[in-house]
Amino acid sequence: MHRLTFLIIVTTICYSCNQKQKAKNHPILVNYPKTKTVDTVDTYFDVDIKDPYRWLEDDRSDATAAWVKTQNETTFNYLNKIPFREALKTRLTQLWNYEKVSAPFTEGNYTYFYKNDGLQDQYVIYRYKKDGDPKMATVFLDPNTFSKDGTIALDALKFSKDGTLLAYSISEAGSDWRKIIIMETAYNSIIEAPLNDVKFSTIAWYKTEGFYYSSYDKPKGSALSAKTDQHKVYYHKIGTPQHQDLLIFGGTPAEKHRYVSAEVTEDNHYLIIRAQVSTSGNKLYLKDLSKPNSPFVTLLDHTDSDTYLIDSIDSTLFLVTNLNAPNKKIVAVNAAHPTPENWKDIIPETEHVLNPSKSGGYFIAEYMVDATSKVKQYSYEGTFIRDIALPGIGNVSGFGAKKQDTSDYFSFTNYNTPACILKLDLATGQSTSHWQPNIAFKSNAYESKQVFYHSKDGTKIPMIITHKKGLILDGKNPTMLYGYGGFNISLNPTFGITNAVWMEQGGILAVPNIRGGGEYGKAWHIAGTKLQKQNVFDDFIAAAEYLIANAYTSSDYLALKGGSNGGLLVGAVMTQRPDLAKVALPAVGVLDMLRYHTFTSGAGWAYDYGTAEDNKTMFNCLLKYSPLHNVKAQTNYPATLITTGDHDDRVVPAHSFKFAAELQRKQACANPTLIRIETDAGHGAGTPVHKIIEQYADIFGFTLFNMGFETLPELKD
Repeated sequence: MHRLTFLIIVTTICYSCNQKQKAKNHPILVNYPKTKTVDTVDTYFDVDIKDPYRWLEDDRSDATAAWVKTQNETTFNYLNKIPFREALKTRLTQLWNYEKVSAPFTEGNYTYFYKNDGLQDQYVIYRYKKDGDPKMATVFLDPNTFSKDGTIALDALKFSKDGTLLAYSISEAGSDWRKIIIMETAYNSIIEAPLNDVKFSTIAWYKTEGFYYSSYDKPKGSALSAKTDQHKVYYHKIGTPQHQDLLIFGGTPAEKHRYVSAEVTEDNHYLIIRAQVSTSGNKLYLKDLSKPNSPFVTLLDHTDSDTYLIDSIDSTLFLVTNLNAPNKKIVAVNAAHPTPENWKDIIPETEHVLNPSKSGGYFIAEYMVDATSKVKQYSYEGTFIRDIALPGIGNVSGFGAKKQDTSDYFSFTNYNTPACILKLDLATGQSTSHWQPNIAFKSNAYESKQVFYHSKDGTKIPMIITHKKGLILDGKNPTMLYGYGGFNISLNPTFGITNAVWMEQGGILAVPNIRGGGEYGKAWHIAGTKLQKQNVFDDFIAAAEYLIANAYTSSDYLALKGGSNGGLLVGAVMTQRPDLAKVALPAVGVLDMLRYHTFTSGAGWAYDYGTAEDNKTMFNCLLKYSPLHNVKAQTNYPATLITTGDHDDRVVPAHSFKFAAELQRKQACANPTLIRIETDAGHGAGTPVHKIIEQYADIFGFTLFNMGFETLPELKD
């Protein structure tokens, strides 16, 4: 393939072609590889849509592999010339290198915990005798031994209810396809062949006899991109080969379920099946395991709510639901008469979104109040017991103690406070420190402030801004605006090592809680879906405009960042407002909105997006904001570094490939348009530490260099 099509002198410190330079960087010469075009046309409602890079969707072709190789060569040739890239990598490595541990949890005769010595690619699972000395803990399972390069990661870990058996799943090269491996815990011994081709699965043990899991039939064509949308639940009996596993639920063409999960109550009495046709809304079914060949009983026969089992006592089921309660509540119902008309409120809905956990015979109710945590303790009868004091304003996670436990553990964090672990006495409500990180980051030198701004339609949006204390508001601070805005997912304040390194360089981290997320319940989510998706982009644009208007930064020093649905957010905003920011960083993004549903499990995202085949109105809506279809010639786009993984089988890398090719063809100014394709990597989960460090050294280096910095900002005169 001829790789030199045109020569661009990348000054990287200009805002656009016709603006004066702000510094005197040496230019970097970028030789973009030529991307061939093929005459491919789809017709939607009498509208012809060209798709010249359709051939890049074939992840198994030699042509695609050659394109990836030459694009990576081009990108790394550029990144290698950034003068402070290695310094960023060194600092990321230094800050990452501290011991990290999880809360302990007891299974059978042992207490387990996760630990990472500092720079290990994957966390190691340790254990010690229950009620024994934690200092006597030994390695139980070390995922770093699964592969030499750290690209095989531990996914789920599920013990049988007596703790004698363990089923754990692993991901290879970042793929969503899993293997389940079964161990006898007393001897750390694998007892049978792995289960293969498992995807989007829980592991639900029934006694020590076997467990339930979920998967799709292996698709015809590429396992990384071919459509998978008929999910099924199987039962695996210990000691039998996988081909004898029983199909328990799913597989009926007349009633297609794209996501199906199984759960068994702690007393082994009931099997609960949660069946979804999309990422939101589910049906719910019940099977009495104490009665041989008992039929499934329907608890919920529609997908108008998100409802799941949180616990059970004898025949009483406790459910978390947003049915007629957009902010969620806990209800109780007898399994003999489980339908909604018999549900009784235990913890009613409030003005704040509820995210509850079970904990030692209590419910721990975490509420989101403007995206931060407030925690309350309740009895199973719904009696309020107490508020749980937190170390500050931030985000908690954890809980989940078994019924017989008298204490529980939870973590606390915010954007400038590394996560610590506290031990909660459930009888008194008092918390004590269990573990504090020993990290070389001066938290007290930084501050977070929550502000509220108004979006285009007047909606009030919260945003948390974090930076070094004493920041001068002169419009020249490098600022990372991070967003997501979809799938009912909330962005709660959480410490990240990469964010810490960004802030150490004088950078600002700004995270708005835009519509499409779950911060204010189901209504907030719905306001950012389908025909209302533009609200999400408007909210993000308004966040940038707030930061600029209040002199935190300016367009010359602003970067837009987001991954997955957040990659769509960045792609849509940079094509709608190419003047808004200096740098765009779309990661593993959904960028072709007309074809996203044709790959892997993408059709399940239609609840948020709709599809181009739904109707002409929905097609026009998607076409209007689809990043791939809105790259315009003779337009000055921000300096753009697209990131993806070659094994991403959730948001297939073809989205990023096609978007990069289109940007490279139409970019009108010298701002670089590059794509960084991680090999043997997927959507992000389980990525080895060394790869994360390398990736963020590149992302931050690219960002600061294109903002005009010749040295790291903290080294400036």
